[in-house]
Amino acid sequence: MTSLVVTENDAVKLEGRSPGRLMWLRFKRDRTGVISAYVVGFFFLIGLLAPLISKLYGKNPYTVYADERPELFDSAGVPVKPNGGISGEFWFGLEPGNGYDVFTKLIYGIRTSLMISVAVTLAVVVTGILLGVAAGYLGGRADYVIGRVIDFLLAFPAQLFFIASMPVVVSLFVSPRDETPTYVRVIALILVQWFLGWMGLGRILRGTALALREREFIEAAKVSGASPWRIIRKEILPNIVTPLLVQATYLLPNFVTAEAGLSYLGVGIVEPTPDWGQMFAKASTQLVMENDITYMFFPGVSMIIFVVAFNLLGDSVRDAFDPRTAR
Repeated sequence: MTSLVVTENDAVKLEGRSPGRLMWLRFKRDRTGVISAYVVGFFFLIGLLAPLISKLYGKNPYTVYADERPELFDSAGVPVKPNGGISGEFWFGLEPGNGYDVFTKLIYGIRTSLMISVAVTLAVVVTGILLGVAAGYLGGRADYVIGRVIDFLLAFPAQLFFIASMPVVVSLFVSPRDETPTYVRVIALILVQWFLGWMGLGRILRGTALALREREFIEAAKVSGASPWRIIRKEILPNIVTPLLVQATYLLPNFVTAEAGLSYLGVGIVEPTPDWGQMFAKASTQLVMENDITYMFFPGVSMIIFVVAFNLLGDSVRDAFDPRTAR
């Protein structure tokens, strides 16, 4: 990024502006960050408006067109038209096998993945704040216990734990003899990812709180008789907004890919509920790979764009909060 030369006129303009206002001005000057924010916002808007888009489009992700419109498929269940049956009627084509509409399945899959990942991110942020800040500010035995818990959980191989623990968590809600409702799988995905997802953020916030508790304004608050809770709420929390927002923008795309990976492996969301990872799993089957290689294009490109845009947004947010980190 290019260096900024602050003139006397600029200094006069910046005088009296809050840190948040200055951060916003720096962010708006970052073209990459602004474009990334629009891209990320577009994906969230697509997920939020998926039912409306589906209604206007006139189709849904649950209709089995292989049964309702068999003339569109050959004897193997592959769309007769080239490129998966892409046409003015089916914008992204039809899924080989069951014949789901790919466009509506993709937008509903984005909705499912983002809903789960946002819930995990919120749970991780709250846990990281509570335990990380408490460990850093209180110190002593609280810091020791929380620190050892973090070290213990970090020793778990996350991906293997996710795969192995999902069936166990699901069995806590539903008997293995019964069909598992979608909401149970969603809750299990949130719990499993949260359990091993908060430690990194907690450790960062612990270090930030540890440094802040030695500052003069914290000592002044202690001398004035403020309680530890008031100091944490009024003095510590406002000063951890920067690392908190930056880390959150990195966490969410990681949880999106983790959730998609679990669904790809068959331990996450399953059909007929649409999901990003489930589409990857379908694309990797022999039927699709041999007959409709374009099927992978839509979920693959959309996930790449989303993850890259969110990571670039995280870099821009970090640079906007702390210009010294800008390259």
